[in-house]
Amino acid sequence: MHQCRPDTTQVYQLGRAFTTLFLDDTTVNVARRHALQLIHLEQRLHLFVELPVQAWFLERPNLMHWTNRTYSFIHIPGTILFLIVMYYISTTRPRKNLQKTSTKGASPTRLHRTVGRLNPDMYERRRRTMAMCNLLAFIIFTAWPCMPPRLLGDPTYEGPDAPEALSYGFVDTVHSKDGESSVWTTNRFCNQYAAMPSLHFGYSFLIGLTVATLPIETPRRLSWKRISLVVGGMIYPAIILSAIVATANHFVLDAVAGAIVCITAWHANGFLLNLLAMEDWFLWVVRIHKPSKALVDSKGVPLRL
Repeated sequence: MHQCRPDTTQVYQLGRAFTTLFLDDTTVNVARRHALQLIHLEQRLHLFVELPVQAWFLERPNLMHWTNRTYSFIHIPGTILFLIVMYYISTTRPRKNLQKTSTKGASPTRLHRTVGRLNPDMYERRRRTMAMCNLLAFIIFTAWPCMPPRLLGDPTYEGPDAPEALSYGFVDTVHSKDGESSVWTTNRFCNQYAAMPSLHFGYSFLIGLTVATLPIETPRRLSWKRISLVVGGMIYPAIILSAIVATANHFVLDAVAGAIVCITAWHANGFLLNLLAMEDWFLWVVRIHKPSKALVDSKGVPLRL
């Protein structure tokens, strides 16, 4: 049986760790300059809302506390939980239902209805999309490092951009004394200059769309169940967007880039299927059996989801 692999975020984290090993002062200065360029672009587009948004949250300490926790503890665990749930509802549960129906000698039409629109392809496409997001993000932040707003106020920097960088007054709420940092935000391999694009928002965008469009059985097109899924699918990315901006970890355009990367990865995720031959070759070399995705009934006849 095809197994759940909630490790797509690890590819991204390894990429960030790799680039961290080669950071120097030149990279930091370039990342700072790119961040200031983003601010200038947002000002021209009338999108530079990061300062008033953070100020609004800072005036509400309790809300700021939970926003810090949201940023530090929701992204990776939430993504892993999403993949686990998606695997269960799209693969494990339909397989169980299919096996039960097949043992009763059901017709092919009934077997198809048993499976419905929830099938392994739903999970696999989203997992591949996340992996593709990681690849695209790695290319972008390696070629175009960008400093998050919270690091612009570094008092030790005395370069030509220092006056402007210090003038904005962004506050690092997550890593401050009263912040809520986590192992994912403070480890020594964390690349602090990979703000563009924001996969915090890119992942939440994909998760939100998946929840909002999840196939459900309902006699009506518009039901309370569908409305609940749509609302839930909109709330999650909205919360993540608020968190990444309020904590000064990303610019608004970082989130926009994250959404664009997600959409691009969704349409290009099939590219990763070309690597299956390499996977088969590697497993053959190390003499590891690759589990079959085929499901058989009690008579050994293959069943397809």
